[in-house]
Amino acid sequence: MRESMEFDVVIVGAGPAGLATACRLMQLAQDNDQELSVCVVEKGSEVGAHILSGAVIESRALDELFPDWKAMGAPLHTAVTKDEVYLLTSATAGKCLPNALVPKTMHNQGNYIVSLGNLCRWLAEQAEGLGVEVFPGFAAAEILYHEDGSVKGIATGDMGIGVDGEQTANYMEGMELHAKYTVFAEGCRGHLGKQLIAEFGLDTEADAQHYAIGFKELWQVPEEKHQPGLVVHGTGWPLQGGTSGGFFLYHLDNNEVVVGLIVDLNYSNPWLSPFDEFQRLKHHPVLAQHLEGGSRISYGARAITKGGFNTLPKMSFPGGLLVGCNAGTLNFSKIKGTHTAMKSGMVAAETLFDALSNSEGARAELTEYANRFADSWVYDELFRARNFGPALHKFGPILGGAFNFIDQNLFAGKLPITLHDRSADHTHLVPADQAMQIKYPKPDGKLSFDKLSSVFISNTNHEENQPCHLRLKDPELPIRDNLPTYAEPAQRYCPAGVYEVVEEGGQARFQINAQNCIHCKTCDIKDPAQNITWVVPEGGGGPNYPNM
Repeated sequence: MRESMEFDVVIVGAGPAGLATACRLMQLAQDNDQELSVCVVEKGSEVGAHILSGAVIESRALDELFPDWKAMGAPLHTAVTKDEVYLLTSATAGKCLPNALVPKTMHNQGNYIVSLGNLCRWLAEQAEGLGVEVFPGFAAAEILYHEDGSVKGIATGDMGIGVDGEQTANYMEGMELHAKYTVFAEGCRGHLGKQLIAEFGLDTEADAQHYAIGFKELWQVPEEKHQPGLVVHGTGWPLQGGTSGGFFLYHLDNNEVVVGLIVDLNYSNPWLSPFDEFQRLKHHPVLAQHLEGGSRISYGARAITKGGFNTLPKMSFPGGLLVGCNAGTLNFSKIKGTHTAMKSGMVAAETLFDALSNSEGARAELTEYANRFADSWVYDELFRARNFGPALHKFGPILGGAFNFIDQNLFAGKLPITLHDRSADHTHLVPADQAMQIKYPKPDGKLSFDKLSSVFISNTNHEENQPCHLRLKDPELPIRDNLPTYAEPAQRYCPAGVYEVVEEGGQARFQINAQNCIHCKTCDIKDPAQNITWVVPEGGGGPNYPNM
């Protein structure tokens, strides 16, 4: 029997959704002189270690959670001063769009450029100050159930299991965390959230979820190039042949600039390498003018849940709730998910507090959450943006962008039609012999770089003597099926060089370099056979993002 601890609420994930849930719960407890025990478990070595986002944020949810956040020292230091949106037409040409032609959802007046990792570190400090127990370095590896099938809590992963599955000298058994209610706030494609959606059929009335992979680099640039508060977005080149997505470049304080590319994972060409698309993007004059003469500080990549309103699953089940990007609350029309994730967690906290105050049975399903969510501004915002992603998928960036301009600017998201895209991203790849091979230029080491040097500056580290956390349902499938049909696309869609096809004695072998994994979850999403399952490695492993 594993050791166990009992709580009123256990929250999985110390991102903005999980921490907002924890803070709001304890605020309500203090306001009502009620004792609550709340804990947050986080797989990263510290809070913020695995947090990756652009990020330009709206402060709307933070304003509600901590109205005096400025006086409290929240790390929102750089207000947006200028917006630019570009359509890149070739490797050297592009057009800055007039502000009047940009969908209103992409206007950023009043927003802030932030390090979301630092914001989460600050939120964790507030949570601990309110009495929340925060446990970084512990990976929630297993969902625990009562005999009646309701969720009982989670178990953290065992430490010190060797690659052979046997206990090592450093073995430490995981611990069970039991709760009246468990909140899953793991972020995009959370591996426990994925299990819950399947177990309880939470997505039976939703469209297929859609994802993108987002890349981000943090740069130090010369002072004369620094323009604090400048926000640059754009689309077009280098993404071609039906591949959609867009780029961002933001000027923070301290002569720092972040640059990134978002590539939708419904692309069809198996030869496409999202990482290499990002590297060559930085050579375009629109971006290069900001980066030349600078130095790259950090790199990361993360999948993004971008299906929006039409893909939202049911978020309640017996014993718990899904919140934030684990449920898919990001508003892709704004390229923002922090404020919506936080608000979904705050609504969850209010629902949980009422249930705990009324002594409802811990196994009862919190169906009231759906009503509260539907009455909130986050529901209204996501509903108004419901057509944004499907329009781009169906019509492409030009016609889809025109539709979105009409929908968002002229009708405020209330056109009397709803577009759908019900095909899962992994179903879109065409056979390799039917697709155009792409020749990517070699990195120059100044603006563009290779995968392994990029992984190095993500500070990624895993205990090497542990079972592989990238599980193959059929170990033979990559070479037997994916290699001849799709030229094994995992070699290219992975942004960290985890997957390789190597030749040994004239035979191809599929190699997994799990120690390189930066926890982006792209393989779990894009593999055409859905043969790869991402599970948590030992707690504390993975990237350690500074100021990302």
